[in-house]
Amino acid sequence: MGLFTKDIETFEDLFLHQLQDVYYAENQITKALPKMVEKATDNGLRQGFETHLAETKTQIQRLEKIFDLLGEKAKAATCPAIDGIIKEANEVAGEIADKAVLDAALIASAQAVEHYEITRYGTLVVWAKQIGRADIAAILKETLDEEYATDDKLTKMAESKLNAKAEAVTA
Repeated sequence: MGLFTKDIETFEDLFLHQLQDVYYAENQITKALPKMVEKATDNGLRQGFETHLAETKTQIQRLEKIFDLLGEKAKAATCPAIDGIIKEANEVAGEIADKAVLDAALIASAQAVEHYEITRYGTLVVWAKQIGRADIAAILKETLDEEYATDDKLTKMAESKLNAKAEAVTA
């Protein structure tokens, strides 16, 4: 079993496959975020997840626009990486009883998702430019910037209070 499907022969095919991969990932994230909203106990964290859910829906619309610009049907390619990240997040969250520790774990899981998205969108921006599609690169860059901003917000939230709350929990 290869890393990619047999349909990938050209750089443009690879670009399209990566778009399909991130399209799948974003759709999976919209399913996972409501569970994270539900589990978060810190109001700021909960609101952050709700905001990111709305942002993710907009990002999916952007991807659908890109598929249209390419003359392709919006289609998802199963992404085992995001499935694994989400599965791990669910398993870890299910094992934590203390709410402060749970919030710290939720931030860590959310950042794993963000870092995955940052790598995918960063690559896609460069590839879009490489294939002469500055219009598509600009759309992808907008999403990439949002992913960086979300990661920064999560870091600030963790460092300013949530990690300290979790660290203060004693057995």
